[in-house]
Order: sequence, then structure tokens, then C-alpha cells
Amino acid sequence: MPLTLQEQFGQIDIYVFDQILRGNITGGMTVLDAGCGFGRNLVHLLREGCRVFAVDANPAGVDHVRRLSAALETGLPETNFQVAAIEEMPFPEEFADVVICNSVLHFARDDDHFHAMLAGLWRAVRPGGMLFCRLGSRIGMDFEEVGENRYIVGDGQEWFLVDESMLLDYTATMEAVLVDPLKTTIVQDYRCMTTWVLRKPLTHASTPHSPIP
Repeated sequence: MPLTLQEQFGQIDIYVFDQILRGNITGGMTVLDAGCGFGRNLVHLLREGCRVFAVDANPAGVDHVRRLSAALETGLPETNFQVAAIEEMPFPEEFADVVICNSVLHFARDDDHFHAMLAGLWRAVRPGGMLFCRLGSRIGMDFEEVGENRYIVGDGQEWFLVDESMLLDYTATMEAVLVDPLKTTIVQDYRCMTTWVLRKPLTHASTPHSPIP
């Protein structure tokens, strides 16, 4: 019996789904989900035979992903799924065809933490590979500023918010290529979420140098 869309894709982020539809993420690739949560973006990738790795700071989320992988009979070792910070991921450099970081980077404590997380992500991407980030921004809405690049969003949380110039500066200093123009979804009176997708050239800067003074 054919799987339903829910069974095949789970609660996948629509912008990750867009990259799958366009052939930028395909079965058989090595994919790292950095900040995987409970694996909402991994159901289809596990079903399609991707060599999946994942990290999250929440042990319950990592345990759920391990059990999901086992239930889908992927044969992947449990050690592919680790409790770890993005800036300290226990995986080799330049090993992943695709690195996904969905709704995580806006939890950076400050500029240095954001830079460290981004450096950790970029180190994991192989030359020619892709980094997919979806993160809070202030592209299209104004927010109350409470610190350097820290703002209060609509539900009262304090987020680290980027703007267009920051993302484009990082893109340039990382010697990356934009896969798509920046795309931002504005959620009325609440938040802005920007999709930032980068390709690492075959010759590249090994670590992003912060463009922020």
C-alpha cells in the first residue's frame, strides 16, 4: 500500500521540501541535520537511503531520531546521532553533501556564538556541497533591540536576528555561492524567517571570518 504524504515526509519544513523537489537533496547523499530536534526533516531522507547524521543539544530529541532510524530499518549506527552543540560537532571536516540547520541559529547568545555555530556548520560541508539555513531575521519587520543583534520577537522571546547585509557579508567572506536569493517569510506581528542556502565551491575559505566589527 502506498505511503501517505504524511508517512513519507513527516512534518518536514516546506523550504527543505523545496530543495528535495528541485533535486538539491537526493537519496544516497550524506546529510547532516545540525539541530535536528525530533527529526521533523529526516523522515523522507531516512526512507530514501541518505547517510544521515544528526546532532542536537536535547538528548530526548536525539534518542527519538535514533529510534526513528531503527524503526525505518536504515541500518545506520546509533553513533550517527549525537548530543552535541553545533559549534562542537563530533564529525569529520568536509564530510557532508548537505548540512541542514533549521530554526537554530537565532538562538545564538551573541555575535561570537553565532560565528562559532556557522563555522561549525561550514566545516562539515564538503567542497561542492550545500548548507541550508533557516533562521530568524529582521528583514521586513522592526523589533525591539535589547543588545547587539538581539531583539524581542512577537512572543516575547529574545532572539539573535540577522539582516540582509550580515548574511551577504558572511556569504562573501566564506567564498560561498548563493543557491537561491534570500527568501524571507513574514509571520504577522511575530517574526521573520529567512532561508539562506549556500554552495561551497571546490576551492574555498576553510572558516568563515566574521564580517561584523
